[in-house]
Amino acid sequence: MKKIIVVIVALVVLAGGFVGWKLFGPALSTPGGEFFYIKTGSGYSDVKKELISKKYLKSGDWFDLASNILRYKTVRPGRYKVKKRMSLFRLVRMLRNGDQTPVSFVITKLRTKEDFARKAGSMFECDSLQVIRFLNNNDSLKKFGLDSNTVIAAIMPYTYSINWNIKADKLFQKFYMAFQTFWTAGRKQKADSLRLAPVQVSTLASIIDEETNARDDKSLIASVYLNRIRKGMLLQADPTVKFAMKDFGLRRILNVHLNTVSPYNTYLNKGLPPGPICTPAVETIDAVLDSPQTDYLYFVASSNFDGTHTFTTNYEDHMKYAREYQQALNKRFDSLNKINPK
Repeated sequence: MKKIIVVIVALVVLAGGFVGWKLFGPALSTPGGEFFYIKTGSGYSDVKKELISKKYLKSGDWFDLASNILRYKTVRPGRYKVKKRMSLFRLVRMLRNGDQTPVSFVITKLRTKEDFARKAGSMFECDSLQVIRFLNNNDSLKKFGLDSNTVIAAIMPYTYSINWNIKADKLFQKFYMAFQTFWTAGRKQKADSLRLAPVQVSTLASIIDEETNARDDKSLIASVYLNRIRKGMLLQADPTVKFAMKDFGLRRILNVHLNTVSPYNTYLNKGLPPGPICTPAVETIDAVLDSPQTDYLYFVASSNFDGTHTFTTNYEDHMKYAREYQQALNKRFDSLNKINPK
């Protein structure tokens, strides 16, 4: 009798150990990728089927047992990090609790709403069409004090941690919160002293970002444009012509380009364009806010091609430096054509 009891106990221990191994031991493979995605509207059977079809699991029997033990019934959509040899118990607990891994969404320079929509659509569950529809909907943007032209001002160049299954409207709210945080009372006061709204500062900064990468020149270029605005002069900013034409690879702005009919063409329209022509850098926004008082009305790229600019207060001097730049530019193109003839 004792032997039978010993055998039974041993079998129970072995069975318990086997079950424990199946539930708590290494169980998952990751041929389907490091992240497992659960789409909005998925049910439990969809999750199990996807885990098997993507070969994270060989079968769903032990997954069912772990789910019953942990009472995993309510499916939470999201992006879940699956580690190789992860246990079933840990997997199910993660899915049950909705412990998803956020997407690290990095914004650098983007020129259009469409660029942003494509980027968002490639990284989140909401597709690019849903995002662009929201960005073009003035009724949705009205509560933020923005419209389809100015909305890009709220896309600040930061790194955002955002859940994969976020909706398009909630996604924008994340960006708008960062935009509001950036515009402190001190920055708003500086903008007021320039007689500009925050969105107008961002618009001017976006033009400057397209003009130069030279950090020391940014505040001086801002002073030129601000002086032109105060005097009622045309800004005549070449980057706005590129934006109006949607030809961002254009290397030289010719007279024929200056006649492009668009509210963004500052050769035809006074004042700032209707909205930013790219997502401006934080340092450029601050360069506008901290721009010095100057008498400069003109600037032209240096003929040294070092990325800096020459600033002048009168048209005659400006044209002298502009001719020097054009001559140097022509020589450079001639040299390139000799090296790489068509």
